Amino acid sequence: MRFLGIDYGTRRIGLSYGDELGVATPLPALVDADPARRWEALLALARQRGIREAVVGHPLNMDDTAGPKAKEAEAFAARLGAALGCPVHLVDERLTSHEAEASLPPSRRRAVRASGVIDSRAATLILQDYLDQRFPPPVGTGEGEDA
Repeated sequence: MRFLGIDYGTRRIGLSYGDELGVATPLPALVDADPARRWEALLALARQRGIREAVVGHPLNMDDTAGPKAKEAEAFAARLGAALGCPVHLVDERLTSHEAEASLPPSRRRAVRASGVIDSRAATLILQDYLDQRFPPPVGTGEGEDA
């Protein structure tokens, strides 16, 4: 299985890639100013990598309601699923962009925002959350056990 993680935004689309090994890795974000070119680049990348499932961040409000941004993500996910013919999952992404930005030194945050680095780091967190649920570590691997 090949997975594409997406942090959808109207200006940038953060991306990450993962497989059944359960590790998400960032990909370069799509930052083209033209939404149609961003969309075509997304579809081309998904086809090139043989994506079988996509995971889109769902920016719910802190009270679990779906505001305008969550509705945009839902529409984007539906459109992507129809275009690729594969399942697209929505994953709660609350605070992932904040967490991704916090991983950078404060002096670099403004400079890298337009590059999409933060968006792709957020997409990696979103996809990793999904992969951790989908492929939990096997029981008895020694993790957290006393020797």
